[in-house]
Amino acid sequence: MIAFTKSFKYTTPFVLYLLSYLAFNHTGILCWVPLLYVFFFIPILELFIAPDPKNLNEVEEQLAKSNKLYDFIIWLTVPLQYLLLFSFLTSFKQELSGVDIAGRIIAMGLLCGAFGINAAHELGHRTNVFEQFLAKLLLLTSLYMHFFIEHNKGHHKHVATPHDPSTAKYKQTVYAFWLQTFIGTYVSAWHIAVDEAKKKNRSLPYLLNEMFLFQIIQIAFVIAIYYFFGTFIMLYFMGAALMGAILLETVNYIEHYGLTREKGTGELYERVKPHHSWNSNHVIGRLMLFELSRHSDHHYLASRKYQVLRNMEEAPQMPTGYPGMIVLSLFPPIWFSIMHKQMKKYSL
Repeated sequence: MIAFTKSFKYTTPFVLYLLSYLAFNHTGILCWVPLLYVFFFIPILELFIAPDPKNLNEVEEQLAKSNKLYDFIIWLTVPLQYLLLFSFLTSFKQELSGVDIAGRIIAMGLLCGAFGINAAHELGHRTNVFEQFLAKLLLLTSLYMHFFIEHNKGHHKHVATPHDPSTAKYKQTVYAFWLQTFIGTYVSAWHIAVDEAKKKNRSLPYLLNEMFLFQIIQIAFVIAIYYFFGTFIMLYFMGAALMGAILLETVNYIEHYGLTREKGTGELYERVKPHHSWNSNHVIGRLMLFELSRHSDHHYLASRKYQVLRNMEEAPQMPTGYPGMIVLSLFPPIWFSIMHKQMKKYSL
């Protein structure tokens, strides 16, 4: 019973599915409730809830690792994501105002970011084929399948170095970072996929690679939506997918902003350490994103499952949770003022 209770708390992110379902089936303010929940209600609530730096003890960690309920919860995001996507696509039958349409697109965009990419991020780090397949299914709903390649084989290798397009530079605005990361990660994914194909001695490495396959799958998916639902709904979906990608890359921005690894002898950089990622122990943000905000431990050992990620004392801490930090990042002068003080606090 205790194990069930501990794992059940990770179903709380599914509140966003419920709110989005309401948005897809109602008009007016209900179309905007998911946005208000994520970027108004949660950031304000986290101002009044103290961060929790406590880690599981050794026995608790072993129990959590062996508890399959944690896996079932993250697997459940896949059917729920597709059910909500279908609900979104079929929600435009009646005549709607532009405001209602925008609210529904944003709601779907939040699902694309929170589950279509973030839950896929967790599953994409698993070592078995089944869970990696689930990760790709989720990424398809956000048209961001190249993330599976670049994040695992590019970002984790080059994080906090000039070679990583997913690491934000000191004094770089989030808007400049979006341009850097959207282009950089896409190009990087192609390089990684082609290089892997060459290593496997494939005759046509530029065609017979995973990245090319992902593009074909995504194009087919968009064409299928166009065929069954029409031009406008296809564009609404693409807008939602773009929003999901923007959310993901904004999270990347706040996770490593201004942090750098020292260069050793030759071209080698020091090993990734806890102080190369920003952490947040704010409870609601942690639960909402399956502990993604304990990011230093994730980079220290990427194979650690979300339920056993640890707070690391050496890691610099964000002043609030991820939802609040995302909002702050959209206002560069405020962001720089707050984050540069945090960097001085941790002598970064």
